Amino acid sequence: MTNILIAFYSRTGTTEKLANAVAEGARSAGADVRLRRAREVVGEDVMKLAPGWLENAKRMNEAYEAPTAADAEWADGVVFGTPTRFGTVTSELKAWIDGLGGLWAKGALNGKAGSVFSSTSTAHGGNEATILTLYPALAHLGFVIVPTGYADAALYKAGTPYGATSISGQNATPPSPEDLEVARFQGKRVAQVAEVLASLRQ
Repeated sequence: MTNILIAFYSRTGTTEKLANAVAEGARSAGADVRLRRAREVVGEDVMKLAPGWLENAKRMNEAYEAPTAADAEWADGVVFGTPTRFGTVTSELKAWIDGLGGLWAKGALNGKAGSVFSSTSTAHGGNEATILTLYPALAHLGFVIVPTGYADAALYKAGTPYGATSISGQNATPPSPEDLEVARFQGKRVAQVAEVLASLRQ
């Protein structure tokens, strides 16, 4: 069975919903999936300044374990999910990625599938830039980058050729059915590619 890790950060739950759709897609391809939420790097005093942040964080942290290096080593493919922060990856997810230096030193992630999805609150708010911002990190860690491309009809209705996306607006609007369809396709595609790559590593 192919192992897929979905390591994401979500503040309002929008990226969480995309992550779960990616998981559905990966499972539909027969993969074993671990969903993990990166943890906050600021204290509760800062979190209380944004309505709902603390409450959502507590809920999600009860629902999902934090990602570990062991999760990444277990996985045949890793799908990273993040909201945009000023057009780039969140510090929460990046902090976990920055902690994978030990695996990099061992070459433990070489040849595994890597992919990215993103969400933002405004149109043209940086979804594509955020996904592309993570591509160099994936390359340095040795991942084989797996974009969505236009390999499914869903991509002509939503998402980007780089990965699934959504725009939540100022009221944390959930991803649309079309957004979720792209996310499910992305999970399935990564699982399928990861299976082939795993056989090559063996």
